[in-house]
Amino acid sequence: MNPSAAVPLPAADIVCSRAWPRCSGFRHFMDISRDEQRVLHALAQGGRITLIRNATGKIIDLQTVNRDGWLTNACTMLVFRKLKAKKAIKSSNGQPYRITRRGLELVRSEYDNR
Repeated sequence: MNPSAAVPLPAADIVCSRAWPRCSGFRHFMDISRDEQRVLHALAQGGRITLIRNATGKIIDLQTVNRDGWLTNACTMLVFRKLKAKKAIKSSNGQPYRITRRGLELVRSEYDNR
């Protein structure tokens, strides 16, 4: 067999890379920062992100509430925009932002010290 001959690979052996971001049928696992991980973990446990808007409707601040109802300062506007761009959080019908299935795939499990 000639080693320089091109052998076609089966479709299952195709590996997604960052150069090919829209390959269908594969799950994309991307690295997320520690702050994003912390927020996603709080949301996965039942937390939510509420936006605070001014009179014109522009977002001026946000509040992260954990499952017990306590306000946390884990989520900044930058982290919020990153999570929204990665489609890890979503709001529906004007409700607070919650974690999506995509966000659950991105979050790594952590032991809960309760």
